[in-house]
Amino acid sequence: MSGRRARGPLQRVQRRSRELQAQVEALRAESAAPAPGQRKALSQRCIQLKKLVDENTNALHDLKKADEPAPVGNYNQRKEEEEKLLLKLSQQLQKLVLVLDQDNVTTNYAVDEEHQKDPQTEDENEEEDESEDEESSEEEDSEEADDDEEDKLLDDPNVKECIAVGNFNAQQEGDLTFMKGEVLLIHDKKADGWWVAENSKGERGLVPRTYLVVRNEEEENQEESGEHIEVVDETADGTEIKKRKGSHWSAVRRAITENDKVEVLATIGAVPAGFRPSTLFQLLEEGNQFRASYFLQPEFTPSQLAFKDLVWNSEKNTIYPRPTRVSLIVTLCSCKMIPLPGASIQVLSRHVRLCLFDGNRVLSNIHTVRATWQPKNPQSWTFSPRVTGILPSLLDGDCFVRSNSLYSDVGILFELGITYIRNSTGERGELSCGWAFLKLFTSDGIPVPSKMYELLLNGGTPYERGIEVDPSISRRAGSGVFHQFITLKKQPVLVVKLRSLSAQSKDILNLLPETLIGSMCCIHLLIFYRQILGDVLLKDRISMQSTDLICNPILATFPQLMDQPDLMDALRSAWADRERTLKRSEKRDGEFLKSLFVLVYHDSVFPLLRSTLLPDYKWAEEEPEASRWKVIADFLKKSRENDGALQYLLSSENTHKPFDISELAYDFLGEVRENNPGV
Repeated sequence: MSGRRARGPLQRVQRRSRELQAQVEALRAESAAPAPGQRKALSQRCIQLKKLVDENTNALHDLKKADEPAPVGNYNQRKEEEEKLLLKLSQQLQKLVLVLDQDNVTTNYAVDEEHQKDPQTEDENEEEDESEDEESSEEEDSEEADDDEEDKLLDDPNVKECIAVGNFNAQQEGDLTFMKGEVLLIHDKKADGWWVAENSKGERGLVPRTYLVVRNEEEENQEESGEHIEVVDETADGTEIKKRKGSHWSAVRRAITENDKVEVLATIGAVPAGFRPSTLFQLLEEGNQFRASYFLQPEFTPSQLAFKDLVWNSEKNTIYPRPTRVSLIVTLCSCKMIPLPGASIQVLSRHVRLCLFDGNRVLSNIHTVRATWQPKNPQSWTFSPRVTGILPSLLDGDCFVRSNSLYSDVGILFELGITYIRNSTGERGELSCGWAFLKLFTSDGIPVPSKMYELLLNGGTPYERGIEVDPSISRRAGSGVFHQFITLKKQPVLVVKLRSLSAQSKDILNLLPETLIGSMCCIHLLIFYRQILGDVLLKDRISMQSTDLICNPILATFPQLMDQPDLMDALRSAWADRERTLKRSEKRDGEFLKSLFVLVYHDSVFPLLRSTLLPDYKWAEEEPEASRWKVIADFLKKSRENDGALQYLLSSENTHKPFDISELAYDFLGEVRENNPGV
């Protein structure tokens, strides 16, 4: 009977766990006093061993009681105890690899620092160079001694307050969940490494010892403020005598901040493993080639002797409409089951960035829509909230999409993102929370139907495949059909709707550039710009061969509004106010509306673009956003009361940036896009 039990799946996992435990203990012993130059090799072994532990953990999760060839008493309890052991081994290895990697960084940094001392210590440096190996060995011994001292201090029965160095989620009933940086009161230090702790709310439970360090009030305050203070004693002539070093864990924390930010955030449990730096945000930061302001400009033909998508219709005295292969409206409806970041980072913005994509290249501008969410349901994002007045264009989930791309695989790439700030360091960043790709044509070249699509989000970047946003969801799932169904319901999804266009809507969209994605609420303003562009470049130019600068403030500055959505909203608001006063006959007169738009533009956003009172536009920064909107709202109010912006411009209370010719001069040779067959 015992032979049969030995061949059972659970006992095989248990036997493997004991083997791994022995290897971990041996590795820890070897790492306590490593030979010179062996740290890197030990770190690699540590990483490989952690992979084996994780594989055994996954195998344990997949076990079911029904798979056992013979009955096993207390099956669930044994399985939980095994999971606890594997978790402990994983935590020990995680801490060990951080220590080994940090020791490498600290040693190298210390040597470099000694070579950059003041000239007064030059003679001392020469002596140090002669005994470099000896010093390195002493420094390693000192660091190991610091680590041992830290462990001894942690195990001291008189030490009751500890601080967490990482996030920990309760694995079973009786465990205590805590976040990195949280102070815990220790009540019982058990020999197995699982201690009884109490948090600030009075909640008690078991916590892993490997996640804790001794709390030091002075150092902790310095860490939270982002400062690293060294105490230095000096003689009267400034010669350095002694330098006090910080604790080992302070060095580990500094090393973490210097490593890849996202890997660090995933390691400490702040974000799921499938999060990545935002690909589309990085493209936006590289320059203007993926911004709407660039794609709003006309495009040259291959010969560069005419405009490809801006042609004059002399019969109707306006530009020709340009039908395109892709012309539709996509509505962002909602995002569901988006993983929550940990408490160690503060989310400044939740948003979706979208663009045309062929699986390899971005084929259009990158358009951003900010999401809204409710604290009671933070895993769900929504768009286009009900607001009083005009809905900010940044929140408008209705987007037009235009493209003449002939690629068979062309589609829309959606990337969910968050802008965050790390509480402990103040570092800002942009992460992708998952992405989805919706092909717009079938393999036969037929447009996909206009309907609602629920798109399962992928982790990683758009160039990676088979990565989950949050792999822990699948790991926790059972193998049964019901469990798989429940797991699928927990996966993050993006819900979008493709809408077909009416004949009238098509005619309106066809006045826009051939390739562009934008907010539906701004279409009428973009069309005014395109019509004025046609008038200036095609109808009113004295010579088609002339390449002189053109004096036109609207053409020179309007594209800037595409990158400052609050100014676009100001123009929308000013135009809506003026449009309400028009007669029906005036609303049907295209030339009258165009001339009125020019006046509204000069009385609204044009003075603001050069005002020193308006802070620079900064993405996802609450204070500048609020300050900008206050300045904008005050100006629009005064402009309405004074029947225009002239009084504002002449007032000594309002100052403007020094005059620049770019405010008035439109250089179409410098602005137009060269023909790109791929787009």
